[in-house]
Amino acid sequence: MRPLLIILALAGLVVSALALKVHYDTGTEPCSINDHWDCGIVNHSSFAMIHNVPVVHEVPVAAIGIVGYLLLGVLALARWRVLLFIAALIGLGYALHLTLIEKNVLEVWCLYCVISQGLIALITLLSASWLIAAQIGKSRASKQASA
Repeated sequence: MRPLLIILALAGLVVSALALKVHYDTGTEPCSINDHWDCGIVNHSSFAMIHNVPVVHEVPVAAIGIVGYLLLGVLALARWRVLLFIAALIGLGYALHLTLIEKNVLEVWCLYCVISQGLIALITLLSASWLIAAQIGKSRASKQASA
């Protein structure tokens, strides 16, 4: 389970880096497919920035994604299952918030964002499974030790 979580976190890091490239790019984007699928519109909107951040004032959401996926990969590598699951849940919640903005406010979808949404959903499900499996294993081990 751990190698798959690390691979998914690396994939998320790459997708977030591609979205960050779009954020700073001024040309036509490869993911500008039609009126409903355009990463440029999404990544150039005011929703693509977190405002009023101390010291730097603004941070691109894609940069937060890079840091988040890096953190998820490190937590999986370190086998910190509980922290991994909590971090994944926070990431999933924020990604769902951004998805609702794409659907209801911008009415345009970013291909990279949708891929990221799928990745964080998978990471959340797998981290929950890994945590539950570890708890079941500990429970069985303690029952066998006391028997």
